[in-house]
Amino acid sequence: MALFPAFRGTSTVKRDSSSKELDWLSNQSFRSGDALALHDIALEKAKEAEKGERKESSDKSCGRISGEESEGESGSGRHKKRKKKEKKKKHKKHKRKGGERSDSHDSDSETVYPSDLLRKEQEAQRPKTPAEVEVDRQGKFRWLDDLESAADGFFCLDRKADPANWQYKSLYRGDIARYKRKGNSSLGLDPRKQAVSWDEPGQENKKQRAERRPGRYFSSQARQLLRADALPSRPPPPGGDGAAQGPSPSASFIQLPSEESEGRAAKGAGSSVVNPLGVYDAGTALWLEGKGHAPAQPDQGPEKEKQGVEGAEARLTARVEELNRRVRENPTDTQGWLEFIRFQDELALWGAVPGGGGSEAEAERRRVSTRGALEKKLAVAERAVQSNPGCVELQLERLAACGELWEPAALLKEWKKLVFLHPNSAPLWRRYLRFCQGHFGTFSAAKAGAAYGKCLSTLAACADGTMLSHPPLPGVEEDMLDIFLQQCHFLRQTGHSEKAVCLFQGLLDFTFFKPDTVKDLPTRQQVDFFEPFWDSGEPRLGEKGARGWKSWMTQQERGGWLVPSETDEDEDEEGDDEEVKDKTLPKWRIWLDVESSREANHWLPWRPDKSKGQSEEDCEDPERQVLFDDIGPSMIRLTRPDLQLRLLCGFLQFLGLPVSAPTYSSHYLESLLLDDLALLQERPDPERPLTSFHPPSAGVAPVGRTGVLGGPCKQAGLCKAGEEFVHNVLQQISPLLALQDRALFHFSWLQYEKLKVLRCVHSRNKKRLRAQGKRSKRLAKHLLKEPDNRGRLDLWREYAHLEWLLGNLEEARKVFDTALGLGVSRGLKDPALCHLCLLYAQLETEEAWRAGEGRSSGAGTAAAASPAVHVLTKLAEEATYAPFSGQVAPVAILKARKSYEQAVEVCLAGLEAGRAKKGQHLAGLVGCYALFQYLTMGMDAANAVYRQARERLQLQASITQQKTVVNSSSTNANNVSIAMAADCEALAVQHAALLRHHTSTSVFPLVHLREALTAALTCLPTSAPLWHLYVQTEARYHSAGRARRFFHSVMKGGHSVVPYLFAVWAEQGRKELLDSVQRSGGQGETLPTLPENGLSNRIRSLFEVATGTEVGAQCPLLWRMYLKFMASEGNMERAKGIFYKALQNVPWAKGLYMDAVLLFPDSVTEFLDLMTEKELRLRAPMEEVEILIED
Repeated sequence: MALFPAFRGTSTVKRDSSSKELDWLSNQSFRSGDALALHDIALEKAKEAEKGERKESSDKSCGRISGEESEGESGSGRHKKRKKKEKKKKHKKHKRKGGERSDSHDSDSETVYPSDLLRKEQEAQRPKTPAEVEVDRQGKFRWLDDLESAADGFFCLDRKADPANWQYKSLYRGDIARYKRKGNSSLGLDPRKQAVSWDEPGQENKKQRAERRPGRYFSSQARQLLRADALPSRPPPPGGDGAAQGPSPSASFIQLPSEESEGRAAKGAGSSVVNPLGVYDAGTALWLEGKGHAPAQPDQGPEKEKQGVEGAEARLTARVEELNRRVRENPTDTQGWLEFIRFQDELALWGAVPGGGGSEAEAERRRVSTRGALEKKLAVAERAVQSNPGCVELQLERLAACGELWEPAALLKEWKKLVFLHPNSAPLWRRYLRFCQGHFGTFSAAKAGAAYGKCLSTLAACADGTMLSHPPLPGVEEDMLDIFLQQCHFLRQTGHSEKAVCLFQGLLDFTFFKPDTVKDLPTRQQVDFFEPFWDSGEPRLGEKGARGWKSWMTQQERGGWLVPSETDEDEDEEGDDEEVKDKTLPKWRIWLDVESSREANHWLPWRPDKSKGQSEEDCEDPERQVLFDDIGPSMIRLTRPDLQLRLLCGFLQFLGLPVSAPTYSSHYLESLLLDDLALLQERPDPERPLTSFHPPSAGVAPVGRTGVLGGPCKQAGLCKAGEEFVHNVLQQISPLLALQDRALFHFSWLQYEKLKVLRCVHSRNKKRLRAQGKRSKRLAKHLLKEPDNRGRLDLWREYAHLEWLLGNLEEARKVFDTALGLGVSRGLKDPALCHLCLLYAQLETEEAWRAGEGRSSGAGTAAAASPAVHVLTKLAEEATYAPFSGQVAPVAILKARKSYEQAVEVCLAGLEAGRAKKGQHLAGLVGCYALFQYLTMGMDAANAVYRQARERLQLQASITQQKTVVNSSSTNANNVSIAMAADCEALAVQHAALLRHHTSTSVFPLVHLREALTAALTCLPTSAPLWHLYVQTEARYHSAGRARRFFHSVMKGGHSVVPYLFAVWAEQGRKELLDSVQRSGGQGETLPTLPENGLSNRIRSLFEVATGTEVGAQCPLLWRMYLKFMASEGNMERAKGIFYKALQNVPWAKGLYMDAVLLFPDSVTEFLDLMTEKELRLRAPMEEVEILIED
């Protein structure tokens, strides 16, 4: 049979003569009779369809083979598919029963007519012809196994046409083009008169429902609504149409209905069935009857939201227009340009895409939005710089915008260009140094150190006047000292402690031992004269036999001297002990121990001992030797005595001694230097509630303490060589200082000894405490034996407190009585005497509380028999002191109260008039008066004294601060402001400690303590003792909402990282408490606190917010706490991500790398290679540790 039926005859004639090879052109299974029968059936169906009672529409019937054929299986199949689609679109709201089917051809209606049913019955009763039976048989798909014989046929007729096979010339579905229609336009139609609707039925209702659906709280619409201005919300008057009238924004209050109107409304509603007693108003009665205006209320919500958003947008637009007009009319207005640049952040925040997860597309949108905002901000900054090329602040804003857009090399080049154009600007140098040491891509310790040297040498040239192109700016010496201290602590944090110590040694020698012949020379020439002394091998400051630069140069002019050979038999090498004590530990653990041990013992620079015949080649670690090229560029000239004193205080703080005076003037260094967890761990001692804040922690780790965060401290102070170094420094510097300054350093020395005793007390090691107590008492007696110190009451006070801490109460009382006998006649006018009596009275009060006496303070027998009241009374009498004999006269108490009241009033009046000269006088005087009132009258009287003094002192401090801002170059005003801030903090700590002690021993409202702490912390957000008291107070309650709100308010308005640290510390303490309760697992026990979920997420959110600020991003302590917290949660993958994120901000912190080695020991090689690449100090290479393990 031919493949083409139309030419069947031709193929039959030529079949015999054709070759056998052309059989593939013949279709053996095709039968011409079947084709003719199908054609006849199609013609009959067409004729019957034309005679039917109902005709199908032309647009629906054009695709069918015939009308009657569509009534068969193909038509019913299409109808079933269409019904399934409709059911899916309606979300399966209407379920069809199994037997219900509709065979109607009308797609727009489901109506069934009787004539259709009659015609269907007739067609069903009509017998089918053999051709129809054959068509039905061939139109069904069957399995090959079900065929009885080959005559049944292997093919099936598929009547469902697929136009895509003809259009795309392929049967593969991947070759068929698929698209989504964009828009409703159609080619060839007139858009004004004609249109095509492509929407399916019911789609409009879906769109309306989707538009009415409110967004979530994190959506952009919700965030914009929160930033929008609030609209006045007034309820409509009773019975009125609130939707028509609307709120009245001019009304200042909501007017209540009068009695007459209420009475009329009640009478009018009394006859109602729903209001039989007449107690409901008209609005309530209408609502009960179902006649209220509730349907109009939901429409007001979107309108109000729309009005709020539109109002905020209008406000932002008006602000943009105002700033544009301002800078256009006056292009030299730098303040206007700065406001315009910073306003771009607010605009970006308004239109920002909400973050916090989502798909990759949303993340990409956020990145594009952020980059667009930065580019816009950069464009505004560049326009501002073009109009004001000499403004440094605009240049800094421009570079800040470029930080995330430019490449590191281009950014570094731009920074160098900027500092070259403005070499006399100290704020610019600070930002440049922060970039050099904080940009991971371009950071290395050597490059950052060279940048510090370049900065100090350039500023010194400007201060000397040798740089003629740029004159010195006001306060350049103070700025140079701050940058020098920053450099020393930077070297300590990178591990280069030897260079930092040599910097201090060199500058102290350069400042205090300068020869008179070179004082008038420029700084650069003085450094040239100083270099021979440094390289001569003479003992330097802090070493035995050091005479100083001046003596050496004088002796050199006379012909030099011969250094005698001195052998120190008592000197023992600490390095002889075995560094690896347990070789079974893992290699990374041994490396941490060796590195920490060398950091604690080898921070002093190595010098060859000529008496032993040593030379520079004998040094095992060449990094311990410091050359003059490392310190020469950083030598600066300090001419002011207060700055010289600050330099000494900075060196003592660097060595670990507590210093009461501030060592740096700007808060810029605060976050950079904070790296000691003791700031948060040293909580108030419950055994010493009134005296546990002496001395407070500074939060800056001393030299030799670079190790793992929170690791145990094996030594109470420095190593043996370090203690000798401190002793030598104080002995060599003291003769060069004034009497007052010398006493200040001796006071810090005694406080350092007391701090070591306190650490031994907390460690509960009696042997170490006994040995340390002997050394500290010997030093205190030695200092008090000096003629200049015999009348120093502050030294007597520290010695007596030292004896009290060691447990020698009787000996301490004798020391106190001896000191009071020396100076009690000076009375209330002596600040040192006031502080001495205050400490004595506080210690006696604590001892009475521990002994079980005086738990409730009050006048009468308890006050008259108190040693503390006796001490405070003798202070006010200004007479000869006699030890406590057992009773205090009531008349003496009354006279002392009057004297205290008059003295405090005179002191406050003198402070307000500006006549106060001695610092911290007010804190001691008010403290004595308040404690006296507490012991004799009660807590209310003491609270009134503290409140009055605090209010007046804060008012005067704010006035002084305003004067300091106006006259920033005044050194005296700045010192007075610092002294007032110290007085405010001391008073607040005394007040809070006394309130806390009283609330823990008596029944007293806690609101007074909370108000005192919140008021003080609002003014002093950087005070660690106040934050400790606040955290302990709020930790007693299960509800943390109040504390969280207060933390948020302080963090929102402050510029310090300390509130963030304590907020995190408070949440971590709460989490530890809950974890310990849940771990107890006691069956049947009542839990003391309720479990709280989400604390881990809250702590992580606090860390993210803190590290997102400028001060938090550069704080090493904050990043190390974040890393440790994430590791404690068990999320090591995310913790490692936090480590690498921290490296982008604080790559210089060696302690961060050591924490990473402890938490991720598998990557120790990677971390050590990274430290080597960044040129951090690596004291124990891994190869050396392996050799130590083998030996």
